[in-house]
Amino acid sequence: MSIDPNLATPFNPKVNRAVLDNGMVVLTLENAAADIVAARIFVRVGSRDETPEQSGVSHLLTAVLTKGTARLSSMQIAEQVESVGASLGTDSAPDYCLLSLKTVARDFPEMLDLAAELLRSPSFPQAEVELEQRLTLQGIRSMQEQPFSIAQKQLRQAMYGDHPYAMSGLGTEETVGQLNRDALLHHHQTYFRPDNMVVSIVGRITSEAAIALVEAAFGDWQPPQHDGQSIPLPARHIPPVVSTPHKAITSQDTQQAIVMLGYLAPPVRDQDAMPLKLLNTYLGNGLSSRLFVELREKQGLAYEVSAYYPTRLGTSQFVAYMGTAPGNVAIALNGLHHEVSRLCSESLTPDELQSSKNKLLGQYALGKQTNAQIAQIYGWYETLGLGIDYDTQFQEAIAAVTVEAAQAAAQRHFTEPYISLVGPEAAVQSPA
Repeated sequence: MSIDPNLATPFNPKVNRAVLDNGMVVLTLENAAADIVAARIFVRVGSRDETPEQSGVSHLLTAVLTKGTARLSSMQIAEQVESVGASLGTDSAPDYCLLSLKTVARDFPEMLDLAAELLRSPSFPQAEVELEQRLTLQGIRSMQEQPFSIAQKQLRQAMYGDHPYAMSGLGTEETVGQLNRDALLHHHQTYFRPDNMVVSIVGRITSEAAIALVEAAFGDWQPPQHDGQSIPLPARHIPPVVSTPHKAITSQDTQQAIVMLGYLAPPVRDQDAMPLKLLNTYLGNGLSSRLFVELREKQGLAYEVSAYYPTRLGTSQFVAYMGTAPGNVAIALNGLHHEVSRLCSESLTPDELQSSKNKLLGQYALGKQTNAQIAQIYGWYETLGLGIDYDTQFQEAIAAVTVEAAQAAAQRHFTEPYISLVGPEAAVQSPA
């Protein structure tokens, strides 16, 4: 096992990165300010690794992961967690699956052992699988009735085509209906293995003690073997994202129309990622953002208006959107397009850029106040392959962005947009 100490946060100058003999990465950071220990256990598999036929398998697997093991029932697991006032949950995302854990320090060993049991030997009880399938299908059907979800889905599918980022993490009615316990077992056996995991622990516990607990809970877990050699993770051919901007329209009798513009945007490691993060902050982050002030406050066009640019391992998307009255679709579409396009022809002023930096870095700092938040961010960076130094690198990169770099990034990426419209037929069919 190797350990690599590096500079981390002000409350403790050392974050430790250890790699167990089985390949599991362990990040530890001691923070004695509160009697709490939080852990985030990431698995490097998400919806981007799913085949079209098994879309939604990661979501269903994580939903059932806490519902039984070879030794414990769902009720016994819940009672063990609640008896000490701990919290334990799971989640899935495009680029990872996650088990989250938080408890007082004295109960952390017991809860970590439970987390290890859930990750290593889930039983996926048939009744629980069927229950979560029904709940997932209800969620999918509910989203099919929500204008924003419909607009988001058709924009995603238009932009990504055959790439798995086009699919909802929940899957589709067809794929979820076909998933079964055997599919979950196969997905678990393939990807849930120690050399595909990152454990991030922050709280009132020394790095040495935390690593020893992880070693005790996970150290004897070995990757799948064949002839004495670890079986490599399956190679997956992910189709490239091809730029073919076009308009996607869904006619729906709604009181509010949804207007979305989407631009293919670079992954997290690209040089333009930080300038685009700042442009996203400038355009759509909060009540002082450009879109809110110009289109909602001054023109009264929007019920809601914002922008987002997700951090992704692969090609991401930069999206500006608005909810507006059906009669305003054309002017809303033109307004969104104008505000994004002007970033190509007009650079931000130094004050506008600095204000965006202050807002983004301030919100970033506020997102690292608790042990759980800190464990999340370090584990997430490690899972994405960015390393534990990325916390510092991110802040330095944001601070170093110039007005010229921001405009150049806009000119490279804000060309012809994808357009997604949802609303009454007369409103969404007529915009130029």
